[in-house]
Amino acid sequence: MSSMVIPVDPFDLVIFGGTGDLAMRKLLPALFRRDADGQIPAAARILGLARTDQDTESFKAEARAALHKHVAVDELDSIALERFIERLSYLHIDVTDASAWGELVSYLNQRPEHIRVYYLAVGPALFGPIAQGLAQVGLATTKARLVVEKPLGHDLASAMTLNRELSSVFNEKSIYRIDHYLGKETVQNLMALRFANVLFEPLWNANNIDHVQITAAESLGVGTRGSYYDTAGAIRDMVQNHLVQLFCLLAMEPPYKFDADALRDEKLKVLRSLRPITGRNVLTNTVRGQYLGHGPDAPSYLQEVGNPDSKTESYVAIKVEIDNWRWSGVPFYLRTGKKLRAQMTEIAVVFKEPAHSVFGDLETPSVPNVLSIRLQPDEGLQLVIMTKDPGPGGFRLRAIPLDMTFAEGRGSNWRMPDAYERLLMDVVRGNQTLFMRGDEVEAAWRWIDPIIEAWEASGLRPEGYDPGSRGPIAAIEMMARDGRRWREIEV
Repeated sequence: MSSMVIPVDPFDLVIFGGTGDLAMRKLLPALFRRDADGQIPAAARILGLARTDQDTESFKAEARAALHKHVAVDELDSIALERFIERLSYLHIDVTDASAWGELVSYLNQRPEHIRVYYLAVGPALFGPIAQGLAQVGLATTKARLVVEKPLGHDLASAMTLNRELSSVFNEKSIYRIDHYLGKETVQNLMALRFANVLFEPLWNANNIDHVQITAAESLGVGTRGSYYDTAGAIRDMVQNHLVQLFCLLAMEPPYKFDADALRDEKLKVLRSLRPITGRNVLTNTVRGQYLGHGPDAPSYLQEVGNPDSKTESYVAIKVEIDNWRWSGVPFYLRTGKKLRAQMTEIAVVFKEPAHSVFGDLETPSVPNVLSIRLQPDEGLQLVIMTKDPGPGGFRLRAIPLDMTFAEGRGSNWRMPDAYERLLMDVVRGNQTLFMRGDEVEAAWRWIDPIIEAWEASGLRPEGYDPGSRGPIAAIEMMARDGRRWREIEV
């Protein structure tokens, strides 16, 4: 199996915050790999833009060091590397200074025929001012696309304000709200699995599925992100965007065609069908946790964020229910947390057991079929089915996984593309299928806000949990009340 590489049209990509961590760790490596595969045309240019006072040559040196750090040695072909580095330029600009935009205008107007991509790898406070600045100097053209990263608001009110600021300059079809989870091959394969095969879609409903678990476990703590994280918490940092998007793709109705707005219309219907979690329901349907410390080399959450009074959660588990025909009575359990047993992101669809067992009382009882869709560490699909244990010693059932790890399916030389590789090229193509629409973001906040408000009103602190564990005991108890248990967090 081999991947088809289709070159995109010539473009100029401007990275606001071009010297930041996101640019150096994710964006430039992704662009280099697409260039090395021949997907970026010769005329394309990449411009780093920031307040750091340096010139293009020093920016190129910084980019080269970042590529050596974040790209495997066997990928760094010297010819491809030098070709990519020559695409780079740098401008020292303070975007809050209206008089400082002239150099950017001159740079872009050298190639007026190019598609223009403005990637805002900066704090959300600058999203609106940058959009306004681009409009004031005539750079918000019909060929321009604006890319914004999370956080897309802190709550519903701020998300609505941000949407108004952006839409006052760019129309909705030019705004790309990026969620890198949606660029992962496994997430896209979830749609292929459901809608390109006759096998699963007839079973994808409350008649056959017992429950669904979505897990995004991290083994590290907040680290250097403490100041941001303590104002956001796990629910804003992970649930409102990443987990909700996975949830919507899993639960949505088939779109009438594979089209950006058709697909996002169906996701929006799911968000509007979510059963509200308010008041006392928050105490039974959600769990919050904070990781504890284990000595000076393993600080607690409170120590890492430098706030001994913090009530911000580093772990959250939520029982979600959808009030529609397809999913009535099927709970979806979402959980995410830091300092857990392993780094793992997985969707697990747990099917119901057969209505009647013809095998009677066997020594080895049957277990439900489980379809697990793993996003990390190794992207792939696994379906657990029941088979007969081989051998002449009687009839025994055995659970066997049918495993498809994508790297194994492609061969030893194949590399799983990073999500940003796909998403950046989709921006240039003008394909919004894997990006969020403004009304999606607002609908997610409309469901999340009452949960946060109920937590704050309760005054309760998050439950402590040991680093390297599965999380708070209350999360295990929440599942046990429903007669279920969490899947193991393991590599």
